[in-house]
This record gives sequence, structure tokens and C-alpha cells, in this order.
Amino acid sequence: MFKVNKLTDYATVVLIEIARQTQVRSSQHLADKTGIPAPTVAKLMKSLNRAGLVASHRGAGGGYTLGRAAIDITIADVIQAVEGPIALTACADTSDEHCSIEKLCPVQGKWNRVNAAVRAALAEVSLAEMAADMGDFGRMPGGLQAAPVVALAE
Repeated sequence: MFKVNKLTDYATVVLIEIARQTQVRSSQHLADKTGIPAPTVAKLMKSLNRAGLVASHRGAGGGYTLGRAAIDITIADVIQAVEGPIALTACADTSDEHCSIEKLCPVQGKWNRVNAAVRAALAEVSLAEMAADMGDFGRMPGGLQAAPVVALAE
């Protein structure tokens, strides 16, 4: 299964929350609003700030805003900020890893085309698109409250 890691998912949630408002948001506010633990939000904000996806504001009332317009932040940007280069295999050009059979492998370098296609697809989806028509966390668009998850008795 190919999937982004949990931190990347959390980073996307935090960025969507920041994109929803223009005011500066503290890490604690973002944690409270999203339900993501505060230490995790603080860790994510460092990575996102380093990548230029958020801007840090110091002092009383400090916190974070988007580093650029939501339409200019792609899902590829978020993945790269949290996980590093997008590389589906160790032999992809963008990978920092090395494969033990690299010199003997008949498909070495062939994954580059697939990797480029996946990266291009991720670069087509913007944070603005992800944030569009979303209600508050725990609320559906239009203000309806999501039904609580209920465990069924066995």
C-alpha cells in the first residue's frame, strides 16, 4: 500500500485550519482546534516553517500564518516538507536511499517515470482545493454536525 505518513496527514489538517482564517494562530490554538496533540503540532510547524509553507510571527499574539497563498501550496509541497523528497523506490532519482542490488537491477531508473507522474499528480492539488467547502472540524459543510462514532456491542 502506498500512503503518506500520519505526520503528513496531520500537517495537511493543520495547514487547512490555518488557511481558513487570516489571523495569526498559535500552535496551542491549532492543537485545540484540530485535536492533534500540541507537541505534534509544534514539531510540524518547525518543518512547515523551514519549507516556507508557514510564516512564524514572534511575540505576544505570535504564531503562524501561511507562508504563501493556499492556492500556491500543493500537496507535493506538504509531503516534501514533512517526509522529504517524493520517491516511490530507492532507485528513483529523487531518493536519498540506495538499493543493495542497484548495479544488477533490470528496472533501475525505470521507476523515474512513475515517480515523476505521481509527483506531478500531487503537485496539481492545492491546499486551497483541499480546504474548499469544509466545515469546522467535527462539523460538515453547511453547519451540520457529524454523527458521533458509536461502538457496537458484540
